Amino acid sequence: MASFHEVSFPFRVSNGSSGGPERKTEIVDLNDGREERNASWSNSRRKYNVTKGLRTADDLYDLHVFFEERRGRLYGFRFKDITDFQSTRPGQKPTALDQPIGTGDGATKSFQLVKVYGAKFAPWTRKITKPVAGSVSVAVGGGDRSSGWTVDATTGLLTFDAAPANGVAITAGFEFDVPVRFNSDTLDATLASWRAGTLPDIELIEIRL
Repeated sequence: MASFHEVSFPFRVSNGSSGGPERKTEIVDLNDGREERNASWSNSRRKYNVTKGLRTADDLYDLHVFFEERRGRLYGFRFKDITDFQSTRPGQKPTALDQPIGTGDGATKSFQLVKVYGAKFAPWTRKITKPVAGSVSVAVGGGDRSSGWTVDATTGLLTFDAAPANGVAITAGFEFDVPVRFNSDTLDATLASWRAGTLPDIELIEIRL
């Protein structure tokens, strides 16, 4: 999309960031003391604060450059969430069996990369649109498939040369980035304020693609 730059936020800054998923729930108190809860969003949206990642004057300068090239909130970009950036748990190596992404029907060639959270009560499926190039592995019917497919690193769409057979499970492992933008058109961060330890919050917010 024209309003997205396929470029990564400086990792040494993101490595010190904080943040995570946000959901929007409406709660109505009933007359008998009970409550009704309704989800306003079907999917979560992530927010990050990158201020604590600014450790040096060079970091601050690089942030200014990155902010200006993105024109503030105008252009989105990639962000590595160090708490959740791959198809498996932190500290484990992704494998082609990590995430179920579809079942073959003998006709469909393209499947969207996804990550499933939870299993027993109400698992949530997250669409992965920004896989890291070269990190994706694929299995068909439990067997690794090293060729015969391509993945679009800008959309997360996996496409096979030939449609997988009917009933065959398709799984994948990968690393991924979060599509985000700056949450303000103002970057109120100066070298003097950084040295004084008084930088304001610098927020990034997930873009739903």
